[in-house]
Amino acid sequence: MIVDTRETQTNQLTDEEGFAAVDRSMERFNYREDGLVEVLISAQEAFGFLSRDLLKYIANNMNIPLSRIYGVATFYDMFRLEPAGATECMVCTGPSCTIAGGEDVLAEIHNQTEISETDQTSKDARYKVHEVSCLGLCDQAPATLVDKKSQVNISVDDVPAMLEGKAKSSSIQVSGNPRELTSPIGVLAPTDLAAHKEEGAYAALEKALYEMTPEQVIEEVKEARLTGRGGAGFSTGSKWEYTRKASGRPKFVVCNFDESEPGTFKDRVLMEGNPFRVIEGMTISAYAAGSNDGYIFIRGEYPEATEILEEALDELYADGLLGEDIMGTGIDFNVDIRHNAGAYICGEETALFEAIEGKRGYPRHKPPYPTEAGLFGKPTTINNVETFAVIPSLILHGGEWFRQWGTDISTGLKLFCLSGHINKPGVVEVPYGLTVRELIEQFGGGFNGEPQAILIGGAAGGFLHPDNLDTPLTHEDLRKLDVPIGSGAIIVFNQSVDLWQVVEGLVRFFVNECCGQCAPCRLGTKQIYKTLQKINQGNLILNDLQKAKKLGQTIKTTCVCGLGMTAANPLLTFLNNFESPVRMI
Repeated sequence: MIVDTRETQTNQLTDEEGFAAVDRSMERFNYREDGLVEVLISAQEAFGFLSRDLLKYIANNMNIPLSRIYGVATFYDMFRLEPAGATECMVCTGPSCTIAGGEDVLAEIHNQTEISETDQTSKDARYKVHEVSCLGLCDQAPATLVDKKSQVNISVDDVPAMLEGKAKSSSIQVSGNPRELTSPIGVLAPTDLAAHKEEGAYAALEKALYEMTPEQVIEEVKEARLTGRGGAGFSTGSKWEYTRKASGRPKFVVCNFDESEPGTFKDRVLMEGNPFRVIEGMTISAYAAGSNDGYIFIRGEYPEATEILEEALDELYADGLLGEDIMGTGIDFNVDIRHNAGAYICGEETALFEAIEGKRGYPRHKPPYPTEAGLFGKPTTINNVETFAVIPSLILHGGEWFRQWGTDISTGLKLFCLSGHINKPGVVEVPYGLTVRELIEQFGGGFNGEPQAILIGGAAGGFLHPDNLDTPLTHEDLRKLDVPIGSGAIIVFNQSVDLWQVVEGLVRFFVNECCGQCAPCRLGTKQIYKTLQKINQGNLILNDLQKAKKLGQTIKTTCVCGLGMTAANPLLTFLNNFESPVRMI
């Protein structure tokens, strides 16, 4: 039965066309629950928002309780349960955009789109403006996304053109030495498979399939001492080995492309510039781990990267490099795309699995670990985009070649994301071991103004004092200062910035993004946020700050997931690494 929603929602399509689109989405997943998030995305695209009648229609057809569907629809920030403007404008309020003038841009956007008292039907029906914590465009701040089109380097004067989607579009800026992972980016069209193959794409997969056993592939990765480039830093080769040896079928390979950490945009650059390298790395991983099925989980704020990725997958299937009997070896590997509908927590690997399975993105307790019971309860290897992008070069040249860079603990090459008060923001590919100062002066064009603090690792990272600019960028050296490299985000703040305001914004980010599952994160972040508000209002009692610090240490040791454990990092590292952080009180 088709539900008539014409009285309750602003349709993007006619009812008949809209429900046909929803039906096709449900049919694609054979009405299984793991397709629920994708179905809700399709439904919202068709109708503009998720009305109660529409949710009932999906519940009845997928045989899922309405309460569960409602729970999923209210968990992800990009779902709307009320009518919204036809033009969606997502405005970044992350630290890089804020210090570049993002607040002024946001104020002007609201000014341009507010409802006139004399014309109640004009702009309120046309625009839906909402703030997001990061759009992955930190190198081109301030940034917005207007109807799935990036608009970057926005000034107040650009707002009218931006609202029409006619401001500056994003570009890719890459530098470094050497540029092994990023060398074709900016030179070749990202989805021109023939051109990429001429430059060596898929030679590594051919070598792995024809010249190496899965065990030899794993040993080569272990020989390189490659660790995950997403932040956790676990041994990649060991992860693949555990998955291969685990009992249970099928086995899965998952690419974490949910790059939602404020200040981080390297995975977007990799995928928009050379998706074939990433997928080749995934395919080699699948061969090593014994998997025939892969998923790429991509954040919802990356529509342009999604389009490129979809085209690249089509090219690979057409060329026989994905699907059945790859390269005539009898090896099968299929890749499906799944989308995050707006939840930072889904960057945590087990929360990501829950999202792919069509559920709220709550992190799971460990053990069991993903290599034993991951996606759909089966053995799963999960790595992020950058980690997979390393694999083709590593297999072609060998583990010893990879270890020529870096240190014994922090081996190889690493991508860093430079933004904030520097003269040349962008993605930089360098060996581990350069100092912060060397990285910024050699590849970031130098500091824009005198540096006051450097945030390393994004919102979940830590603040570095300018006195420590000559600290090598390695896990072991930064660990001494309790600052994690994390995903490789580096945001510079000069003396014009009120750091307490920055810290408050970072804690607010965690308050908003907390999944709510465990009390230390759910309640603790709110209490810390209230303390920071007092500081910035000039009403702080020193005892409050001491309590906030103790609470932050409790959060760090008691939260269910790794993301929750890092929620207090900005405050703790600021208090620990700066001599007089309470100077203004």
